[in-house]
Formats: sequence, structure tokens, C-alpha cells
Amino acid sequence: MKKIIFGIFAIGLLFSCNSKKDGFSIDATIDGEIENGTKVYLKRINEVNQPIDVDTTTVENGKFSFTGKADSLDLQYIFIDKVNGNIPVIIENGTIDISFQKDSLQFAKIEGTLQNDIFSKFLDKSRNFSKRYMSMGQDYEKARSSGDMASQEAIQEELTEFREEAKNFEINFVKENPNALISVMLIERFQQTGEVPENEINAMLDALTPELKKTATAKRIKAFLEKNKATALGSKAPEFSAPTPDGVPLALKDALGKITIIDFWAGWCKPCRAENPNLVRIYDKYKNNGLQILGVSLDKTREEWIGAIAYDSLTWNQVSNLDYFDEIAKMYNVNAIPAMFILDENGVILAKDLRGQELENKIAELLGSNI
Repeated sequence: MKKIIFGIFAIGLLFSCNSKKDGFSIDATIDGEIENGTKVYLKRINEVNQPIDVDTTTVENGKFSFTGKADSLDLQYIFIDKVNGNIPVIIENGTIDISFQKDSLQFAKIEGTLQNDIFSKFLDKSRNFSKRYMSMGQDYEKARSSGDMASQEAIQEELTEFREEAKNFEINFVKENPNALISVMLIERFQQTGEVPENEINAMLDALTPELKKTATAKRIKAFLEKNKATALGSKAPEFSAPTPDGVPLALKDALGKITIIDFWAGWCKPCRAENPNLVRIYDKYKNNGLQILGVSLDKTREEWIGAIAYDSLTWNQVSNLDYFDEIAKMYNVNAIPAMFILDENGVILAKDLRGQELENKIAELLGSNI
């Protein structure tokens, strides 16, 4: 069974406003022949990104409908048997009219309700970003196929600027639309990817309307931020101790340098291993300036841990309980690796989750360029 991706950029709809307090109705009209009796499903997405049925109806004479009462705002999806794609719709009390072509569900026109109207404004702009991204990708492939390095470099620079523009659009959209369900969904993505600092996420969350603060998504973000306070920027890093490869306990307080990177990693983690050469280079460049690294491995076996240290030439301090995502990972709210925390000489967290050039830029800022 093909995995279904429910990405914001992949959705294409148009919306306008209406409201109705005693429940919702979805009335859909299809352009194109679909057999009477064809099943139509209204689904929501569960915690593991899988669709679950909410309601079922059938197509009759090119039309179908759903009715119900929305106790809270929810983004759900309409699926039609033997038709590719789905139609996302925000469920809220009011009359929602949908019209679409059989073979173009992604371009369905949806009219009704305030939330869907705001959603459409976001999607109109995001579709333009998607088109530009695809166009740049095609240009890059042409340049790569022809061996045009100058064009490849120019397009890569353009892509960097494009990603920043797209991110700023989403951030500004959230700030300008604190009454929109899509804003809550964007805030959660910012929190999950780490592309927006936690203090900004907190400010966005605080600015939401009371109705949106009551949504399950907003409550989930709030709970995460509360749990994450212990490792927020400016906080003292939680103290811990674990065995080194020699079996000797090493405490964080005894491993601090002028600047210290706590690196959560594992021998089995491919992104971690891909980042290790960058860490080796940065460590060799700045260790005489006061840089220390403390590797915290989430490996399960000593053999895999020690083997990875040797193979990747990691010469800094290493500790591990050999217990996967153990109490140290939980203490730092680490759910995925690699995860890095940059501390000052007193163990205060200055930055986190930086990799590649961004990590080196931060170390250079804190310890001097050392060029």
C-alpha cells in the first residue's frame, strides 16, 4: 500500500467565508462521471500520520454530502474510491460547498467558513513557492547534466535565498493570522524542525486566539515547550554522568571547556556519521581555542559504539549508558539524532541543533574565526 503524504505544499484548494453555528454540512459537486454508489470517505490523520475513517457516504448523480457537528476545528481529508488524491478541508460549523473535476482533486474549489478562507490565502501563495521550487530544480538538473558548474552554483545560491524567503512567508503568515488553524499547524512544524527559535514559537503560541489555544495541536505544542524548558536557550544544561569507553564515569561539569558541544549521536545513525567529519574538522580547528566536545552515544552495544569512535576518528570525550534513548536523552528532550547543544564555560546553553556550516559559524563567533 502506498504511503500517503499529507504535506501542506501538496494541497491545492480555494476557499471563501460563511458560518453556521448548529453544525456543518459539506456539499460536493463532481465534474466528470463517477458511478453512482461509489464510496466517499471523510478521514482524519492520527498521531502516526495514518488516515482513520470519520464518516462514509456515496456518490449519487455526481454529488455527495457529509453532515455533522464540529466541537472543535479539525483538518480532515476526503477520499473517493478509485480516484487518485484527496481533498483537505477544515471541519468547522457552517456550510462548505466543494466543486472539483474527477481527475484534479488537488485543485478542488471550496467555499464556505472563515477557516477555509484563510487557508486558501496561504495555499495560493504556497503553490507559487512550489512552482518556483520545481522550476529551479529542473534548471539545476539541466545544468548538472550539461556539466555547467557555474550555473549549478548560482542555482544553489538562489535555492538558499528561496528557502529563507519561503520560511519568512510562513512565519509572517502565522503572525498575521493568529485566528487560523493553519497557523497552529505551521507553529507545530516550526517546533518539530527547529527552524524557528523557541522564544519565537512561544510568542506565536501566546498570540493565538482563545479558540485556537484550546485545539489539540496547540496543547501539544505547549506541553512540548513546557517539557523543553530545561534545555531552552539561556538555561543551565542539566547535569549528568555516564561511563566512558574505559568504564570510568565522566560528569558533564568535568568535561566543560570554554565552549562545549554536547553531541547526541550513535554508531547506527547515518546522519550522525555523515556529520562526524564536520565535527572532527571543527574540533581540530578550535580545540586550542578552548573548544570541547562531549559525545553522548545512544548505541545499544559497546562494540558498535567503540567501532564507530575508531572508524570516524573521534578524539574527544565520549560517554554512553548503552541504553538507546536513555535518561540523559529524555533529560534533554532528545527524540531524534543527531542533536547538539552548545554550552558556555558555566554550562549555560547558548545554541542547539546546529549542523554543517551553521555549527562552524557559531563556534567561530564564540571562539574567534581561527583562520
